[in-house]
Amino acid sequence: MDVKRVKDYLYWLYYQYQLVTCSYVLEPWEQSMFHTITVTVVAMVVYTAYVFVPIHVRLALEFFSQIFRAQPESTV
Repeated sequence: MDVKRVKDYLYWLYYQYQLVTCSYVLEPWEQSMFHTITVTVVAMVVYTAYVFVPIHVRLALEFFSQIFRAQPESTV
């Protein structure tokens, strides 16, 4: 890929981010605070998902495997 196209695409993504969050109307110091808080929150969500989602998926699979396991037929 052309470096200029990648740079233009990243600039376009940043512009879309500013439009969606309306951060283009903030003053520069407000923008930096907003971006810092946003990046911090996103990083915490990604970390939490990385740590806890696999555990919950494993527990859910164990739970549903016990429910749907073939039940022995009664000989009564």
